Parts: sequence; structure tokens; C-alpha cells
Amino acid sequence: MKRARVAYAGAIHAAEPEALGDGRPGVRLTDGRLLAEDAVVWLPPLEVGTVIALGLNYAERARELSFAAQEEPLVFLKGPGTLIGHRGQTRRPAGVKFMHYECELAVVIGRPARRIPRSEALAHVAGYCVANDYAIRDYLENWYRPNLRVKNRDGATALGPWLVDAADVADVGNLALRTYVNGTLTQQGNTRDMITGVARLIEYLSAFMTLGAGDVILTGTPEGVTNVAVGDEVVCEIDGLGALKNTIVGDELYGR
Repeated sequence: MKRARVAYAGAIHAAEPEALGDGRPGVRLTDGRLLAEDAVVWLPPLEVGTVIALGLNYAERARELSFAAQEEPLVFLKGPGTLIGHRGQTRRPAGVKFMHYECELAVVIGRPARRIPRSEALAHVAGYCVANDYAIRDYLENWYRPNLRVKNRDGATALGPWLVDAADVADVGNLALRTYVNGTLTQQGNTRDMITGVARLIEYLSAFMTLGAGDVILTGTPEGVTNVAVGDEVVCEIDGLGALKNTIVGDELYGR
């Protein structure tokens, strides 16, 4: 099952995908209304708890940044203000030289996990969705430990469009990822190339912290990131999970 959270007519609704009569993609609200995708405001598809993010979790990405593969996962936390939904806008501050997308598999925890062996880890997953975790290289103090301005900017992480039930994902260790900028394919990868896979990540994290329902693990991005500019439309896509779209905007929308 695919589920979303959207705002419409002053309220927040759960929604599922359903085509309109003319074949265009739409959403069916739980109250029965069928609407076009662009008639609603898309929110992150769940009420998110802690956001736990991985850096340098693809070997080719690490090599792209001139790093050796990590012996232990590089983990950092993100605040709730970073999150936006499908079709949202992400700000590119004036004067920055290099801002890039990061297409990532997002893992959503479904029930508490503490000291969970990897053999049992996937039983604690509610589902999966697509994430796009933007970064500004100008703000990076060092590649090994991402700083706050790089990874905790308001609206810098898109999540969605759907939360796909874990039972509907046959093999989370073999999902193709793609990013398109203005319709041009710019990034490709596969979750089989992650250095630390989903089950091992849950084992690792739950060894020292309790993972709760609604916590989200962002599992890192493959190689192939490129600079994006104001006006660019970026689409991150993962097989079976959907296509997450958002637009880069400038300071003028914020009165600056």
C-alpha cells in the first residue's frame, strides 16, 4: 500500500494514489474526494520522529569525494524544520557556488527497536519512501563531519511522495535510484551498493539508541551529484517507491 499526507481545504488528510477519469495521476482522500495531484499541498508522508542520516554510505560516492569507504557508519541527526513534502520548494541562498541534491532511500521505523540483531531488523520497518537531502558545499567545514548549515537548513530535505509498506518492497537491497534535473538524468545508483545496508544500519543504531515508531533513517546517496540553480525542477526516483519532485527557489520569495 502507498499512503500520503496532504493538506486540502484547511485540513490534513491521508491519501492514496488513484488516477483521475482522464488518466492523469490523482489522490483519493480518506473522505472519498478524488483530486488532482497539484490540487493538494503534499506533506511528508508520516509524522516524523527523529531523522537519522548517513553520509558516505556508497563506496563510489566516497571515492567521488576522495574518501576511503567508511569502516563505521557516518551518522548525524536532522531537525524537523528541514522536512518538506513532494512538490515543495527548496531555497538556494544567493551567492552560494555549489548546491546539490542527494537522492536517498528513507527507512521508516514501525515499532521500537533496541539492541536488534540484523536478522530481525527488517521486522521493525514500517515502510520506505524517497528522500532528497540537499547540501551546500560552500558551507561544509569538512567532508567527514557535516555541519549544521549543510544538513539542517529549513526546507532542505524533501520526503515522499508516498510511504510504501515494507511488505510491498520485495528486496530493499536491490532498488534502483535515479535523479533528473529538468528532465535530464544526472544520477543513478542502486541500494545494493550501500556500504552498510538497511538491516545492518538498524542493528548498529539500535545498539546504542532506541529507535521509535516514526523515526526515519536516510541511507545516503550514490555518486553523480551536480550543481542546481534557481528554477530547476529536481525529481528523485526509486523503483517501486515513486518519484519525488521539488523546485529550487531563490531568496526573493523570502523577501530578501
